[in-house]
Amino acid sequence: MSLKFRREELLVYENYVSRKSKLLKNFDKSVARVGPMLVARIGEEQAKALIMASRREYETLIPQIPYIGGNNPFLIFLFPASRYLAIYRAMQANGRTLEDTGQLIHAINGAALKAIPWFVRRMIGYLMFSRWFSGRLKKRAAEFQERKYPGGYILTYVEGNGRDFDFGIDYTECASCKFLRAQNALELAPYLCSMDKAVSDMMGWGLSRTMTLAEGREKCDFRFKKVGKTNVALPQSLMQVDK
Repeated sequence: MSLKFRREELLVYENYVSRKSKLLKNFDKSVARVGPMLVARIGEEQAKALIMASRREYETLIPQIPYIGGNNPFLIFLFPASRYLAIYRAMQANGRTLEDTGQLIHAINGAALKAIPWFVRRMIGYLMFSRWFSGRLKKRAAEFQERKYPGGYILTYVEGNGRDFDFGIDYTECASCKFLRAQNALELAPYLCSMDKAVSDMMGWGLSRTMTLAEGREKCDFRFKKVGKTNVALPQSLMQVDK
C-alpha cells in the first residue's frame, strides 16, 4: 500500500471529535453572551430549553463537521457555521422560523465581536492589509487549489487595482456552504454571509461584495479597501435589526 493511498484512506476517518470538549466550551461561551436577550424575548424556561437543545444538536454535529485540516485558519468560519446550524435545528424543533434564527445568530455574532478588546481589533485591522498577510493568503490559496480536503475552501487571491480596492479574494468553493448543503440547511448560508458586514464595519476592512455562493452564484467576490465603506447585502429580515 502506497503512502499516498494510505493518506487518502485516513482522510475519510479524520474529524474534529478530539476537540469536542473545546468546541462545546466555545459553544457555551457564545450562547451565554446573548442569554439575557434570549430570556427577554421568550422567557427563562423556554430560553434554557432552547439552549440545551441547541447544545445537544451541536454535540451530534461535531463528528460530521468536514475535516479541512488540523490547523486550517479558515476553521474560524467553519466552526461557527456548525454552531449556528445546531441552533437552527433546535429553533426549527421549537417552531421558530429561519428569520428568527437569522436574527438570533446575528445577535450572537455581534456580541462576540464586541467582546474582542479594542487593541486586538486594531491589530487585526492592521495585519489584514500588511504584506505578511497578503503573502500568507497567497500561499494558503495555492494550497487549497490542490484540493487536499474535498469539503474545504477553494479561493483565489486578487491583486488590488490601487484605487477601488487594496486586494480581493474570490471564493469558488466554501466549506460552510458545502456542509450546510450536506445537512439540507443551505437556506441558512445567507445569514452566515451577512456576518461579514459587522466584521468589516468593526475592523475597518471596507469590504464590498456583489455576489455569494450562498445565493447560488459562481463565486463570492470579496474586495477590501482599508478604512473604506462596507457594502454587503443583508437578508431582508436583518435590514431593520442592523440599523
